[in-house]
Amino acid sequence: MSLLDASCRIAFASLLHDLGKFHERTGLSLAGDRDALFTLYCPNGVSHSHVAHTGGAWDEVETFAPDLMRGDVFPFASRSRGKDITDSMANAAAGHHKPTTFLQWIVATADRAASGFERQKFAEYNESRDDINEFTRKNRFQARLVTLFEQLAPPGNLDHAYPLAALSPRALFPQARSEAEPDDDKVAQAEFAALWQQFLQALDAIPKSHRANWPLWLDHFDSAWLAFTHVIPSATNRGVVPDVSRYDHSKAVAALATALWRWHHENGKVGDGDTALLADRERPDWKEPKLLLVQGDFFGIQDFIFASGGQTQKHAHKLLRGRSFQVALLAELAALRLLEALDLPATSQIINAAGKFLIVAPNTDAAHAAVADCRRLFDAWCIEQSFGEIGVGLASTAATCNDLVGGDFKSLIHQLFAALDDVKHRRFGLCDDARDVIAADFPHGPCAYQGRYPADRPQDGDTPASCALARDQVKIGAELTRRARLLVLRDAASFGNALELDYFGYCVAFVADEEASGKYGELARDGRLVRAWDFDQPEADGKVFRGYARRYVNSYVPRWNELDLAEKAHGKYEGFNADELGDAKLDAIKTLHAIAAAGTGEIALVTLKGDIDNLGALFQSGLEKPTFARWAGLSRQVNAFFALWLPWFCEYGANGRYRNTYTVFAGGDDFFLIGPWEATIELAGEMRRAFATYVARPDISFSLGAAMTHPKVPVRQLATAAERGLELAKSRPGKNAVHLWASTVGWDGWRELVGARRDTLQQLIDQAGGLSTGFIYNLLQLADQAEREKNGGRPEDALWRSRLAYRCARLVKDKATGQALAREIGEALAQHRGGYRLPVSLLLYRQRD
Repeated sequence: MSLLDASCRIAFASLLHDLGKFHERTGLSLAGDRDALFTLYCPNGVSHSHVAHTGGAWDEVETFAPDLMRGDVFPFASRSRGKDITDSMANAAAGHHKPTTFLQWIVATADRAASGFERQKFAEYNESRDDINEFTRKNRFQARLVTLFEQLAPPGNLDHAYPLAALSPRALFPQARSEAEPDDDKVAQAEFAALWQQFLQALDAIPKSHRANWPLWLDHFDSAWLAFTHVIPSATNRGVVPDVSRYDHSKAVAALATALWRWHHENGKVGDGDTALLADRERPDWKEPKLLLVQGDFFGIQDFIFASGGQTQKHAHKLLRGRSFQVALLAELAALRLLEALDLPATSQIINAAGKFLIVAPNTDAAHAAVADCRRLFDAWCIEQSFGEIGVGLASTAATCNDLVGGDFKSLIHQLFAALDDVKHRRFGLCDDARDVIAADFPHGPCAYQGRYPADRPQDGDTPASCALARDQVKIGAELTRRARLLVLRDAASFGNALELDYFGYCVAFVADEEASGKYGELARDGRLVRAWDFDQPEADGKVFRGYARRYVNSYVPRWNELDLAEKAHGKYEGFNADELGDAKLDAIKTLHAIAAAGTGEIALVTLKGDIDNLGALFQSGLEKPTFARWAGLSRQVNAFFALWLPWFCEYGANGRYRNTYTVFAGGDDFFLIGPWEATIELAGEMRRAFATYVARPDISFSLGAAMTHPKVPVRQLATAAERGLELAKSRPGKNAVHLWASTVGWDGWRELVGARRDTLQQLIDQAGGLSTGFIYNLLQLADQAEREKNGGRPEDALWRSRLAYRCARLVKDKATGQALAREIGEALAQHRGGYRLPVSLLLYRQRD
């Protein structure tokens, strides 16, 4: 008996505990007799019509799954022994509304805890029917998922909902409910039926050979389940706000049920008396701390990505790309290592964003020991490979089911944040007996790429001395343009293109799409293949699931296309040497010089760094009635905007306007982008508009720091300048701001300045027959004077008005145009003061060649 496989089965049954809600809404008929299905899958009495659909749809889904009927199906009963088996996987999934068996009660307890149900509230919910919802005035067929963001304090109206569609960058955005919600049952059911068929086709796309490996297959299934249930409401009962998706609720139930079953199993508490305690209406068992919430946080990310000091710029663009991918990969592999140490499936990882993760484990001695072992492993690896520049912090918090209910869950959230903050200040056990000096030997000098770590390979001709970590970064940077899948293996003896280092006990190899399909079935069957991840960006159609578990660890990087090469042939990139342009061939990664030259006017880069304002407060206190599922769903949705939509939009949005923007990292609540100066400035405004649509309310915002630099400036300096800009933007009262060119303005002002004000200024200058660069520079001086006047500067600063009038009258021949120009600029300076540098600078840099 494999404890991990058994945990996978518990998780799978729990994921599908309300599969019938999906199928019933399709309007499709059941494959079997409805009454017989009720009797078979819920023999202790039926309370909801979707129960029969859970049983009937289960029969369809299991044809794509590992064998659920024969052989080892522990801890469930084998359905091959007869139709009277009440503890089969399907029965445990379908029987959670009126449970009687131990495993049914495990799923039922997890379901109620994930929903945050008080005892009385659950009784009311369980007896209610799927009639007209009192909040949306829609039935179960027509109801669509409303936004969680509108539920954040102060809660607004339920004005928006998500269209019923498979996961894609476009499907992430809510619409007005009048657009998203059908008024006709037949139309609504047809939408569900189309989605159901897409779901079954997706399951068929999972490699059949992977069914022999439960944790591998379940990871694929989890991504498919997300893709097709991310906008299906979990509950549409009369008194329930339908703001939690079927995916987020079922994922929370699966994680909790797995941990609860493991606690009972490892403590030998699986008898009739233990079932009776779970069934007790007073919930005495809910006071027992059965859960262990394990948080992970990858720190040192930015210092690692933007490290400088190397002696060579060779492969600089591959290094940057390789580092940003490598750090995301390390966070994923750390979570995987911990899951395997705990004998838990991928579904036990509830939160996974921007180097942070949350795993729900059983609160057992074995689990505590596994966490301690992983902490030592992570510390040792990070010290050995990066000398402590990066690290993984782990924090464990015991919890009861009661902690997930009502006001107690808010307290638990605060405990989790405090525990993680404490870990950040205890890195590598430096408060204990950790070494304060790490020995290092430099037999071949420092790594020429990294500059500080010792090289373990000497210089060989044109190949500089290097360390294994940097060589892997260069290899990753090259492989990402040619490969679409990543294999996580226990050994890589048969892979010539595997990465050099051991990553927390795993070997990593990149493979092309066609190579991953079925070719490694033997590795899956014998357990050497641990995971197979799809990291490629969605295509223009936005399709996300392609048969493999999806990981959002890949940023978008500009590549040379046919148009670029045609422009190069006509002289667009003259003046750049071969090192600056790199491999200027089809699909090759563009260097920063090539990205800068892709724009117009000044050859320069703009770097954007930003994050959501007051995110900690949103997560800790934003939800008036938080539940475990709501909290996890909010985290997933915040991450999806930056990790899924933003890279896709850079590649395909606005007819390719932003395809030269490099998303160095984007995920969680923050982002770091580099692109040609003017297009990237426009992208900042596009992102802010899209985010406002995404959250469906104006008071959730992000701030942004922007820095304009020459492409020769080291990336580390770009990061420092953008970080400083972000600090200045955040220092503005109310935040919700952007900083660029020594100006900090709110987003409303930004839209006016780089939009209407810029266009009007350009139009008037054109009417004047064009004005000198000196006039433009003088406007920058006047903006500085207006800003100083506002802040109580020198008396002569107030002369900006007369100076403006004089210059417009003197330099513009047409009197009416000169007066109009002076009036426009004067009004803008009076309103925006120093912020008027923005439109003036835009025009100035446009004129440069």
